[in-house]
Amino acid sequence: MIAPSVLSADFANLQRDVEMINASEAAWFHVDIMDGVFVPNLSFGLPVVEAIHRHATKPLDVHLMIVQPERYIQEFKAAGAHVLTVHIEASTHLHRTLQAIRAEGMLAGVALNPHTPVSAVSEVLHDADLFCLMSVNPGFGGQSFIPQTYEKVRQLRRMLDEAGSAAKIEIDGGVNAQNAADLKAAGADVLVAGNAVFKAPDPIGMIAQLHGA
Repeated sequence: MIAPSVLSADFANLQRDVEMINASEAAWFHVDIMDGVFVPNLSFGLPVVEAIHRHATKPLDVHLMIVQPERYIQEFKAAGAHVLTVHIEASTHLHRTLQAIRAEGMLAGVALNPHTPVSAVSEVLHDADLFCLMSVNPGFGGQSFIPQTYEKVRQLRRMLDEAGSAAKIEIDGGVNAQNAADLKAAGADVLVAGNAVFKAPDPIGMIAQLHGA
């Protein structure tokens, strides 16, 4: 599954870029929410998510890079989130937060920063629908992929398989045509791609290439 990151879209022509993703082989829209506290950057908030949702024909995969994400679960559901992912590093009561996300009818995701070992999620393998491995340090687009991610994907895939969990593994950061096939081979299910898609001469063709990797 390919989830283009709208953080790399042209915000002056956001509807155009949303419609481009609608017309592509992408499965989800990946929407990054940054608060300038958990990560050193600001992105956008609920009104932009609502605007994307109005024009999107595919589900919104909303990634909260914010402190105390549990405060906004109902608001992001109302804004149109289909998947809501919180960072393990920002969630003091992760199990409760995942339960609250599912209670709102959304898929619950857990994101891990590059320095966080996959063993950190061993107690919630059946409580999340998605595990997002950050393959760059969160906060900015356009960073280089961290190669250690491949081993983390393989480790997490073994953990999920042994536990009998159907949760998906998502990779976020530095995904491109050069590493997509290797990530898929390692066990990834969902690839988030920002600059690789939106800076490509043919974004729809790039999405198709990543999808077929």
